[in-house]
Amino acid sequence: MNSLRHPILLKCPTTFRPILAARFYATQTGLGTTSTTPRPKRKTVTPFNDDGRVAWGELSTGEKAARTTQQTFNFSFILLGAVLTGGVAYVMYTEVFSLDSKTVHFNKAVNKVKKDARCTDLLGDSKKITAYGEPTWNKWARARPIASTTRKDQYGREHLIMHFNVEGPLNKGVVNLHKVKPSTESESGGEYVYKYLTLDVKGHQRIYLENADAALDSPAKSKGKLFGISWR
Repeated sequence: MNSLRHPILLKCPTTFRPILAARFYATQTGLGTTSTTPRPKRKTVTPFNDDGRVAWGELSTGEKAARTTQQTFNFSFILLGAVLTGGVAYVMYTEVFSLDSKTVHFNKAVNKVKKDARCTDLLGDSKKITAYGEPTWNKWARARPIASTTRKDQYGREHLIMHFNVEGPLNKGVVNLHKVKPSTESESGGEYVYKYLTLDVKGHQRIYLENADAALDSPAKSKGKLFGISWR
C-alpha cells in the first residue's frame, strides 16, 4: 500500500504528507496503537541492599524475611544506642554534676587547701597550685583518676574516703579526705560532713584543715554529737 494514499495522509496538506509518511514507516506500527516495553528486572531485595523503594506487596517471601531482618537489626541498634546514651548520662550526673559526686567533693577540698594560709606557706602561690589524681600506666593519659572509696558502716552512715595530690611552686603533698553522710536526713540535712581533711608535705608536720575527732575533745564531747552526727 502506498503510504501517501493512507486515509490519514490524504486528509493532511500536501506539504506534510512526505514527513508523516516517513514517520509512519519509522515506527512500523499502525496509527492509534501503542507499543509495550518489557519491565526491567529489579534486583533481589536482601538485608544489605534494601532501601524500602519496593512495596511490601511486591516482595517475595524470602525478600519479606530479608526486610524484616534488616528492620529488626536497625531497631536493635537504635535501642542499644539509647541504652548507652542513658548509661553515659547517668555516669556523668553521678560522677560530675550531682552534689554528692566525687568531683564536687574533690573541688571543694582543693578550694579549702588553696584558701588555707598554712597550706599556701608550704606549697606556694594558691593560683599556681594544681591538684590531680593517681598516675596511670599510660604516660600519655592526661586525666588522672582520683582514688576514692565509699562504704556504709554498721549504723547506716555512708563514708567517703579520698586522697589526691597537690603541687605548688614550693612543694608538693598529698591531701586525705574523709566525709560521713548520716543515715537519716534529719541529721545535718542528709549532707556529707568532714571527719577529717589533711595535707601531708614531706618533711613537715601534718596540717589538719578539718578534724572532727579533735572537736570531740572539746566540751561538745559531752553531748555525743558533732555537726548533727553521733560519732561512735
